Amino acid sequence: MMSTSFSARPRARAVIALAQRFEWKDLTFMLSSERDPLVGRCLPFNDAIQSVIEPLNDYNLVYYRQFKNFTIANMRSHLHRAKDVSRIFIVCFENVNTRRDFLLAAYEEGMANDEFVFIFLEEQGTEFKTLRDGTPSYLEYIWIDSLTNSDGRSEQALAVARRALVIDVQPYNNSTNFVQEVEAAFTQPPFNCTDCDQVETSISRVAELHDAFYLFALVRNRALAANPDQRGLRMSGKTMTKYTEMNFTGQGGTITINKNGTRDPTFLLYSLDKSDTAQLMMKFTSKSVSNREIISEVYTSESQMWIARDGQRPLNEPKCGFMGDQCPLSFEEQYLVFVIVAAVVFFLIIVVVVCCGFCVVRSKRREEAARDRVWQVSFASLMKPSSKGQSASKYSLTSTLTTSTRFTLDSKKETELHAFYLLYNEPITARKHQHRVFLGRKELMELRQLFVLDHDNLNKFVGICYDGPQFMTLWKFCTRGSLRDVIEKGSLQMDWFFKFSIMRDISEGLHYIHHSPVGVHGWLSSGCCLVSDRWQLKITYNGCKFIKEEETKSQKELLWTAPELIRTGDTMGTKPGDIYSFAIICSEIATKKSAWDLEQGNRDAEEVIYKVKRGGKNPLRPDLDVDEGEASSSMLLLIKDCWAEDPASRPNTDQVRALVKSINHGRSANLMDHVFNVLEQYASNLEEEVESRMNELIEEKKKSDILLYRMLPKQVAEKLKLGQSVEPEAFDCVTIFFSDVVSFTTLASKSTPIQVVNLLNDLYSTFDAIIDEHDMYKVETIGDGYLCVSGLPHRNGNDHAREVAEMSFALLQAIRQFKIPHLPAEKLQIRIGMHTGASVAGVVGITMPRYCLFGDSVNTAARMESNGKPMRIHISYETNHFLTSIIGGYRTETRGEVIIKVFPLSSVLHFA
Repeated sequence: MMSTSFSARPRARAVIALAQRFEWKDLTFMLSSERDPLVGRCLPFNDAIQSVIEPLNDYNLVYYRQFKNFTIANMRSHLHRAKDVSRIFIVCFENVNTRRDFLLAAYEEGMANDEFVFIFLEEQGTEFKTLRDGTPSYLEYIWIDSLTNSDGRSEQALAVARRALVIDVQPYNNSTNFVQEVEAAFTQPPFNCTDCDQVETSISRVAELHDAFYLFALVRNRALAANPDQRGLRMSGKTMTKYTEMNFTGQGGTITINKNGTRDPTFLLYSLDKSDTAQLMMKFTSKSVSNREIISEVYTSESQMWIARDGQRPLNEPKCGFMGDQCPLSFEEQYLVFVIVAAVVFFLIIVVVVCCGFCVVRSKRREEAARDRVWQVSFASLMKPSSKGQSASKYSLTSTLTTSTRFTLDSKKETELHAFYLLYNEPITARKHQHRVFLGRKELMELRQLFVLDHDNLNKFVGICYDGPQFMTLWKFCTRGSLRDVIEKGSLQMDWFFKFSIMRDISEGLHYIHHSPVGVHGWLSSGCCLVSDRWQLKITYNGCKFIKEEETKSQKELLWTAPELIRTGDTMGTKPGDIYSFAIICSEIATKKSAWDLEQGNRDAEEVIYKVKRGGKNPLRPDLDVDEGEASSSMLLLIKDCWAEDPASRPNTDQVRALVKSINHGRSANLMDHVFNVLEQYASNLEEEVESRMNELIEEKKKSDILLYRMLPKQVAEKLKLGQSVEPEAFDCVTIFFSDVVSFTTLASKSTPIQVVNLLNDLYSTFDAIIDEHDMYKVETIGDGYLCVSGLPHRNGNDHAREVAEMSFALLQAIRQFKIPHLPAEKLQIRIGMHTGASVAGVVGITMPRYCLFGDSVNTAARMESNGKPMRIHISYETNHFLTSIIGGYRTETRGEVIIKVFPLSSVLHFA
């Protein structure tokens, strides 16, 4: 049996040979079964490839799928599963349109990349083209949509086709018009085909039929030629097989028939180049006898075959595995997220840092601006002090003198150099400057540093006033003025300890300046040393270098300037120069005189400055003439060391500070402690003096009270002492006493005025002593008349009549024994009158106030006395009633009727 066609097995061997050539071991096979198995080409191939691959241990069909009802969605689902286990796809489709749909499905699954290989099995010799029914052109590429209403997805199909290979048979011999002639013959009898356009595909197989008949003819000719004698040679299968091994050219190209009478086919492998044109890359020659394929490479370099893949052969399995989970990630892939996160975090940090930096800078600038506004004082904020409502003088508690060493702000007068203001009700001192300097960044920085300086012995810098009529620096006001003022005033008693404390304060303040950003004072003098109300010294006008650069020291200020600075004209100063100025100030403190004692008139400032500037072996220095005990020898030696001519020989502030402390020999260095000790002693002495004065005052008060109580009733006097008014008071029942000396006019005519006064004084002193023994109140004495009352201002019930009666008896007894010194022969007699009744009492007058009685009872008592008899007690009826009926124990004698002016008395009684 002979055959010009070929079976599916050689083609299966060709596919596996291709896979072995490129080491593709994990294969996927997808086919369609749309035709009958007897005429279809894909189903036979299924069995063939299974049988070929089975003996190969390393090669496997990892995924297999046979389609009957093909849809793109169905295809996608299988492609989705297959790509997880394979990258090499062998496909065989009966229908022409199914191939394009497969390409689109692969595209939608994201398989249009260089990892995938699609091997299409064809047998029409048309490589990437195909025969389409009804198409204008006979052949067309499989990715092109030839329908009238194109879907526009040809480019997508092409993207997958570029990753495809086509295994096809040899193309038909196109040098003849055999197929066209057959088509034309179909339209003639006996076929008479009127719709031959629909059978183009069937007609295309007529070439194979032609080659079969042609082979039969060739074999028969060969057999007849070999057996010329046998004209009637029977062509059995065995006979024909002997003569079948041959090669011939038919309509299907060059055909090789092996000794078995079967065809050894040649398969061609095609791929697309960069211009999307199919290029022949390999030939597979099948040897059925030996069951092997001979591969012939057409390309010169393998990269030509993969030119559409940048020359790289596809791998059986990607480096990262089919699932993309086996590949060792590159640094970028492995750490990309971290890098991105780190970059974002770093960026955010940079942004945050920049923002924070910006905020900090802005905040710092705002703070600096706010701080600058604190010490940049507007001239409108400064108020001139007013003397109204302010104390004219204040005295220092620490001074033992009565002269004040303390100044009020209104007592300070404006000078050429200084002015005094109130800033927010706080007193300040303004130092005037000749030049209005420019405030740049450097100057503002220096002022900020100066503003924050804080030390007990530095005067606080308040700020500057730049917008006024004159540029000024503002400093805290010290109530006791400068040290120069204190020394020149000379009213302060400065003991040794006080001097030491002032020197110590200067050394402490200067030490702080030399170790601060200010560095140097440069203008130190006793005028720059201010004294606070607590006698603490504070150095002022420190810093302000940019201001001092523009100013010139006056001759008076040069008296404290070191000689080397005078010679160079340096106004900024040096640390040794400050030590020299410290020595000059200490000499003022030690001698309690101003620098160089120019007030004596022995020399002037210009002469002193000249001699100091000249220097020499014995340079001019202030005299240190001090009394014994007012300064220690160590202090004087320190002063001399500090004003040495050679600046290098002068001690620094650390040494000065240590030496000043050693002068006190470890005792308390606090001036206020010393002041408090002095005050404590002063207070102790003052307490004793106050106590003594208080006792004297109490005694004097007692005397005053006794005198006052003798002039007024005690109750009335107490009210008047308290500043209260004394209202008149009515008394329902009191007993009033009147007495008078009988024939006093006659006695007075016999006596001198002095004797009369002495007589009355002795008499009334006797009466007063008796009154003190009874509840009586002496109202007044008028000449020789004596007026008393009982029952007021202290009410005593009904005892008033008895008190007056008993007192009257005592007076009569005393009169009988009374002797007149200058008239011993004369006997003194008195008349006494008493009346009981209502009365009103009250204080009359402001100057020399008197406690007086008012009412008819007073007049009645007076008439009782004037109408009575010597040495008798003349009482009214009312008094008699009290003494006999209410009180009892008294005996009275009726006198009879007496006419007393117009006031009749039914009876008048005399005490016996």
